[in-house]
Amino acid sequence: MPAGIRELIPEDRIRSRVMELAHQIDQDYADAGEILLLGVLRGSYIFVADLSRALSINRRVDFIALSSYERDTRRAGVRLIMDTRVSIEGRHILLVEDILDTGRTLAYLLEVLAARRPASIRSCVLVRKPTQEAQVTADYVGFDIPDDWVVGYGLDFDDRFRALPFIGTLDPGALD
Repeated sequence: MPAGIRELIPEDRIRSRVMELAHQIDQDYADAGEILLLGVLRGSYIFVADLSRALSINRRVDFIALSSYERDTRRAGVRLIMDTRVSIEGRHILLVEDILDTGRTLAYLLEVLAARRPASIRSCVLVRKPTQEAQVTADYVGFDIPDDWVVGYGLDFDDRFRALPFIGTLDPGALD
């Protein structure tokens, strides 16, 4: 285990929860025909891949990417830096995020995507922290976690630790 990281959610528990989420999504979208899993890069790529493989309903996968930036010292903004490759109009969209922290990213995406007139839009997050600033909820949640920095299973610290097979808490002060 890398120094400064403590396992929070083991690999087998993640695998089991992804299967549970897939089962619930399969039931909820049984009559939808096809859904589009829309993963938010980069943190969701492992989660999207595993979730997609676990689903039995018809689905396609696409990705978008965002950037956060500081507008002033009090408030961060979000902007789209890579858009979908396909139109989402009339499609059932399942937005897949790695983490629901402040809620700003999810709120921004739901607003932007809703304006494109999808047939429906729901959200699925791997982990949710209790510190949401924006009043937004996810339709599907993998795990509720404490307000700690987490890494692994796609989540990173300075582009490090994404490939860990578990989710762990990180003490940035313990890194070299």
